[in-house]
Amino acid sequence: MHVLVINCSPVRTGATAEIVRIVSGSLSEHCQVRTVCIDDYSFQFCKGCRRCHQTAQCVLQDDIPAMIQEFEQADVIVAVSPSYWADVPGQFKAFIDRCTPWCNTHTPHASLSSGKRGYAIALRTGPGMPECEQILRTVSHFYGHMEIAYCGGLGLCAVEYKEQVEPHRAEIEAFCGKIRSAV
Repeated sequence: MHVLVINCSPVRTGATAEIVRIVSGSLSEHCQVRTVCIDDYSFQFCKGCRRCHQTAQCVLQDDIPAMIQEFEQADVIVAVSPSYWADVPGQFKAFIDRCTPWCNTHTPHASLSSGKRGYAIALRTGPGMPECEQILRTVSHFYGHMEIAYCGGLGLCAVEYKEQVEPHRAEIEAFCGKIRSAV
């Protein structure tokens, strides 16, 4: 089983990256795990031209096809996203926008191979769960249009710095146990 774990934050050394490290370590005993950071790729913003609605291809030339190839090679995708103003970071949202050629919202559209499962982990600095729930809804909505089955999410509050991840380790590892049991 191939698992892709995405750090949806452009910060490579923060709390989100620490959660990615824990998830990758927990899943690597049973699966082949690849981790990527949204900032590993260079891509442009969607121009809104809708050419992909007729051609199933984007007119822009950048790293989006490489990111889609990572999705294609994975059986399971785990998006780990911090809250940037109560939703996913702009970099990840820009990626989502650029996935329109692969979305089932128009015909023709490109597509990933079927049977992929998706999970999400959301984290935020404050104490309330609504921001995490919004992030999980965003990721679930994205997966739905990519025809990736959304299989669950985890929200973590009061996490701003990577040192604040450790108290949530058991919760993260239990969530990984659910992913492993579905494999």
